[in-house]
Amino acid sequence: MKNLSLLEKLISSILLITVIYAIFVFFTDSSYFDYLVQEDGFYENLTSIFLFLTSFTLLFKFFRYQKYYGGLWKFGVLLMAAGLFFGGGEEISWGQRIFHIQSSEFFKANNAQEETNLHNMVVGDVKLNKLIFSNLMSICFAIYFLVLPVLWNRAPKMKALIDKFGISVARPVHIVIFIIATGLILIPIDHSRKWEIWEYAFALIMFLIVYNPLNTKEIFSKENH
Repeated sequence: MKNLSLLEKLISSILLITVIYAIFVFFTDSSYFDYLVQEDGFYENLTSIFLFLTSFTLLFKFFRYQKYYGGLWKFGVLLMAAGLFFGGGEEISWGQRIFHIQSSEFFKANNAQEETNLHNMVVGDVKLNKLIFSNLMSICFAIYFLVLPVLWNRAPKMKALIDKFGISVARPVHIVIFIIATGLILIPIDHSRKWEIWEYAFALIMFLIVYNPLNTKEIFSKENH
């Protein structure tokens, strides 16, 4: 972690401490663990906060550097910011439970949890959460964290394309921290809602990546323009 800034070290430390804390609570106080991972619980709210924070960080960089880059860069950065903002909103059902807002009849009839969000929607007998937000997103995450950095480092044409769209690439330290956190969460914790903690880890790692990506000089810089 010697190449990380003070903020990055702080966020990384918070991530590992809170994950270890979850493991400790899981083995010592099962009822409190249930409380931590419940809807709008400690980890879910932090996930939403960091997804929003990451989205706003991208928007800040967009307005700071947009005059130095072309249309594809603007599209890519804004799309990623929008995706992260969407994830933050979906995580807390757009504040529905926080502000005690009732779902419309449409969402009551077509949402597995009768909430105002898309990831729990049911189309026929298919749950979008499992089809899209579990299966397809898992593939996308694997490509983003494991394949994209390799392509950026070893395939010049792909590197140019990735940079042209302003895609933030994970640094090796980000990948290592995420793998360690994933192992700490998934191996010892045998609980159906352990994925809430994993999503929290993902949100923090995404903030670290956007804050200081591998290709920061290529996509967030005035030097080459």
